[in-house]
Amino acid sequence: MPEQYLEPNQALTRPATPYEKKLAGALSEVFAGGTKDLPGVVAGLNGLGLNAPDGTPWDEARFRAEMRRLGE
Repeated sequence: MPEQYLEPNQALTRPATPYEKKLAGALSEVFAGGTKDLPGVVAGLNGLGLNAPDGTPWDEARFRAEMRRLGE
C-alpha cells in the first residue's frame, strides 16, 4: 500500500501568496502546540500576533469567513 501524505497546497491552482504562506505557517504552529478546536485556533493566531486581513484580532466569525474565502 502506498504511503499516504498531504500535499500542503493540493487545492491551489496558483502559487500561494505571502499572506497565505504566513497564515499556513501560523496555523501549523498552533496545531503543533496541540490545539484542536476553533476557539484555540483563534486564540493561538492572536497569541502569535497574526491579525485578520482587516487588521483586527481574529474571532471565530472572521476566521470562518476567511477560511471560506480562501477555499473559493
